[in-house]
Amino acid sequence: MDDDEAIARSLDGDLGAYEVLVARYSALAHRTAAMLGAGDEAEDVVQEAFVKAFRHLPKFRRDAPFRPWLLRIVANETHNLTRARGRRSDLAVRLTAADPAGPVASDDPAGAAVATDRRARLLAAVRGLPERERQAVVCRYFLQLSEAETAQVLGWPVGTVKSSTHRGLARLREEVGGELA
Repeated sequence: MDDDEAIARSLDGDLGAYEVLVARYSALAHRTAAMLGAGDEAEDVVQEAFVKAFRHLPKFRRDAPFRPWLLRIVANETHNLTRARGRRSDLAVRLTAADPAGPVASDDPAGAAVATDRRARLLAAVRGLPERERQAVVCRYFLQLSEAETAQVLGWPVGTVKSSTHRGLARLREEVGGELA
């Protein structure tokens, strides 16, 4: 069942169809919440986001993609959480993807140690970015959203996404050097 069918059936009262959407997007929603600063509270943020999405499903524009709409709700809920904490959000990023420098053979302990160190330094540098730049970089490169999807998720103009991403990447290049090239 594709998103359009699941949405239509959900609007007709089929909770099983909405469960399909929840199952399809839960991992991405959790990753988004965690990377945008929810940390240990990502589960709560995602639950609240799915509840709000369900309640507002009748207002969803049927000609628009569901994924960015849902992630916008997740981003808003994460923002509400971090604002309520009254402190700068703590980025809890778990990279499951391959290292940017390439795969490391499992029988190469030195290579694995270098990759782990490189990943840790990159994540520390991302955590240190100003919030807008961090959000743009996380959405574009960690969540692999397009510029248009990032703009929709964050509620920004596309130009702001482009400039924030550019500034964030420039800061990361300064911080971690040629390792991002």
